[in-house]
Amino acid sequence: MIKRSLEYMIQVLNGEIAGDWSTSLQFHGVSTDTRTLQPGNLFIPLDIGDRYDGHQFVLDAFAKGAVAALWQKDRPDAPTNVPIIYVEDTLISLQELAKAYRLELSVRVIGITGSNGKTTTKDIVAAIMATTYKVHKTKGNLNNHIGLPLTLLQLSEETEMAIIEMGMSERGEIELLSKLAAPDVAIISNIGESHLLQLGSRDEIAKAKLEILAGLRENGLFVYNGDEPLIERFLPEMKQPANILRFRFGSDDSNDFYPVVILSEQEGSYFQINIEKSPNFYLPVLGHHNVINALSAIAVAKYMGVSDADLVKGLRSLEMTSMRIERVIAANKALILNDAYNASPTSMRAAIRLLEEMKGYTRKFVVLGDMLELGTEEIAFHEGIGHELQPQHIDFIFTYGTLAQYIAEAARTRFSAKQVHWFTDKAEMIRQLQGKVSEGDLVLVKGSRGMKLEEVVNALKEGVQ
Repeated sequence: MIKRSLEYMIQVLNGEIAGDWSTSLQFHGVSTDTRTLQPGNLFIPLDIGDRYDGHQFVLDAFAKGAVAALWQKDRPDAPTNVPIIYVEDTLISLQELAKAYRLELSVRVIGITGSNGKTTTKDIVAAIMATTYKVHKTKGNLNNHIGLPLTLLQLSEETEMAIIEMGMSERGEIELLSKLAAPDVAIISNIGESHLLQLGSRDEIAKAKLEILAGLRENGLFVYNGDEPLIERFLPEMKQPANILRFRFGSDDSNDFYPVVILSEQEGSYFQINIEKSPNFYLPVLGHHNVINALSAIAVAKYMGVSDADLVKGLRSLEMTSMRIERVIAANKALILNDAYNASPTSMRAAIRLLEEMKGYTRKFVVLGDMLELGTEEIAFHEGIGHELQPQHIDFIFTYGTLAQYIAEAARTRFSAKQVHWFTDKAEMIRQLQGKVSEGDLVLVKGSRGMKLEEVVNALKEGVQ
């Protein structure tokens, strides 16, 4: 983590210290939340909308061991008995401090964005790189205009590879994050439908994701999903440095990397790619789409000099962030595929395809919740999922939520009434699932974060309502 003096910070931020405090005081680490603050931290109070102003917690931060705190000049009543540094804007100061620190380090940064698969890709890249380099990766969901600066400030002086996830909800956000992180490599996993509500079209989503090129270093590497034509369509009009290298990955032979064979097993996939004497890679994660995600990680690893032996080792050692195609054994021995972290039409279709491909189960259930933030076409997207469900592959459909009703209605055109169930009461859905699911069954649970379908997974796992 960052370890610097107050003098350094004052110079970087053009700040002003109040009182006679020594600017040689050292801080290590930065906190914006007194609940997780560690002794020795610099506290940066943030004003988040109308509901929260971190300035009211500054004295609490000092009581918990903060060395100093920033204070926005337009806020009244700054404390006078502790080291306070005045700045114009505390959020911009957090970002500028992170940017300055990142540029001082010799670390190489790999930036990752995409509508779906960016967290999975981050985990895969980090697992491979960790075989050869000292790695730091984005933790949890610290991937926005606050989380990404905090991630950069967590880097140690010895970190060699930083795997940085970049999220967004509107145009301009990825450009800001990319300029802060200054990546050596930029990855776009795919372009989906997430944030259609805010951006209005997949064209605008593609442009928003391509903003990752704005901070890419000159002669950097751009790795992107070649199955998505929107990326190349809008690439020429986006801000980008000179002389970047481009590398395409995807499903077919129009890409630089593509799988030539995939063998799926109960807990993962073996695969080979289109290189001479391709190793037999094993990815301990289910789904064809995750093999495609792994191709981008392999491309970056080869660019960074990771050996084939370490590529194989890194992929095999992968540990995924929870609730992303997580295998869970229910109390009654049924297998649950917990993919409840989030959902869009693209990711939901990929999860359903995985369920269809898995063999050897008595019955297959899908438990699907609302897909949120899809804009004016949200009903059509849900109906589309319902129409794509196949009776020859799926035995029962359980849907939960206002929009999920349209999945159920569309599915009823191909399934019997006894096979399709729609709920507005999650507890009642859990009760009926527990009465029907049994040993030997396979259950996919998928929905947007706001639907909290992990509660269904936990109930089936524990065997209680």
